[in-house]
Amino acid sequence: MNFDPATLCPVTVAEALRRARSLAPTVEAIVAPDGRLTFAELDAEVARVRAALAVAGVRRGDHVGICLGNGTRFLTLFLALGTLGAVSVPVNTRLKSEEIAYALRQSRVTRLFTADRLLSSDFIALLRRIAPGLDHGLPDAALPDLHTVVVDGDTVPATCGSWDDFMAGAGADPGALACADDMMLIQYTSGTTAFPKGVMLRQGAMLANGFVSGQRMGLRCGDRFHSARPFFHVAGTTLSILSCLQNLTTLVTMRRFEPAEALRLMEAERCTHFSGNDTMALMLLNHPDRPARKLCLRGAWVAGAETALRRVALELGATEVVSGYGLSEASPNVAQSAWWEPMEQRFKGLMSPQPGLEVVVTDPACGAVLPTGEVGEIRVRGWSVMPGYFEMPERTAETLTADGWLLTGDLGRMDGEGRLEFVGRLKNIVRVGGENVSPEEVENILHRHPAVKQAQVVGVPDARLVEVCAAFVVLNAQTTTDPATLLAWSKEEMAGFKVPRHLWIVDSFDDIGMTASAKVQKTRLAEHAIALLHTAETVQ
Repeated sequence: MNFDPATLCPVTVAEALRRARSLAPTVEAIVAPDGRLTFAELDAEVARVRAALAVAGVRRGDHVGICLGNGTRFLTLFLALGTLGAVSVPVNTRLKSEEIAYALRQSRVTRLFTADRLLSSDFIALLRRIAPGLDHGLPDAALPDLHTVVVDGDTVPATCGSWDDFMAGAGADPGALACADDMMLIQYTSGTTAFPKGVMLRQGAMLANGFVSGQRMGLRCGDRFHSARPFFHVAGTTLSILSCLQNLTTLVTMRRFEPAEALRLMEAERCTHFSGNDTMALMLLNHPDRPARKLCLRGAWVAGAETALRRVALELGATEVVSGYGLSEASPNVAQSAWWEPMEQRFKGLMSPQPGLEVVVTDPACGAVLPTGEVGEIRVRGWSVMPGYFEMPERTAETLTADGWLLTGDLGRMDGEGRLEFVGRLKNIVRVGGENVSPEEVENILHRHPAVKQAQVVGVPDARLVEVCAAFVVLNAQTTTDPATLLAWSKEEMAGFKVPRHLWIVDSFDDIGMTASAKVQKTRLAEHAIALLHTAETVQ
């Protein structure tokens, strides 16, 4: 299928900035902890940063690491690198030192822009553990490609430079050099393997994806979009930064999602939309401050189950709420519902593929396309699909077929009108006595119970059925119940093979571990469940 995203929207950062400056110069581009910028001011600041980068020797195709929190500095640096045709490598600020070292080394980052501190983390101390040469001379044997570090903050090691000195060196602006086919991002997947993969994403694909996502969400010029999605994730770069730039919308962001502060910001900044997964949405919905906040939400993008979408629409007033399905390897959105579609259809998570993308549901065993309504692996082909993983040809060949299909590893079904419904992760599917059970489906049913604030379901081994569902549940405030009562209720609400065989009530999932995008880490949760079961067997 031939499709040119340039028929929809700007496909380079420079074009998008020029359009925003021309059409909405006084509209705020960003409201962040470190300041505010209108679109005219943003364009000017990107030009200043681009000039400093050029003097510092950054060239088209260079790999530049960014280890900064959400804010104007990350935004302008990311966009300036994009206009030069350099490749941003966002560093997940919640990773441990060995994980950050791997990402910097594997991506061959030559320059790193980092905060000295971020929230409770001392990044200079972390870098010293990674590369002892930081205080003596770069490059270091541990990071042989890294020769320049620029620090945003007061703690600047002798071999590094400060952000102020970097900006003071700015010369003449070389202008924009990038084209739509240039790589703009290397995004490291947040998988559970010891060796994450660096997804290479093209500039034109990211910009088009951001434009379409914003259109389907209903973003308009002057709207105000609250998103605490971390900028080191594609939900931050593509679906927050670029969606807002492409749709002339103000991005209201924060360093880290915290529900009370998010509610305050939404009220104070008169936000019309917000972004979050079901965990974040439930934290907002169930927060004691919510009833007192005067929100003016019209829409939202929520990656979650029907229960969360319905509550966001009916309780927060975001009646134009939409859902989306995607993955980093597709820039990231593959399919999304649209604000103008019937509400019940949107609640059920039925999503149309992005324009120009081919999406099919196949038999995971043989790749044959399945009939309407049958569950199988989602495959995607078209303009938003990555060209591959950076310097990982074997992993690329495992994920991309010779004729261009991306094997997502996710399960879905297509309806008779070509809309996609996400069912679950192929690797997360629980095989209960030969039956496939989606943890997401069981979670959605548990969320219907009035006492349940949040539920997470994983698979654990079982002597008779090979594998069964185990559930962890956080209760709503001022409610009480017990595991036996919840399990008895579950037997009335779902098929027997789907009912959790084990259920624990917990205060939160913080101790078990949350990902950077506020998702519960299923692998760690499963390990925790197995340990609890083993302890119970030992006691018996």
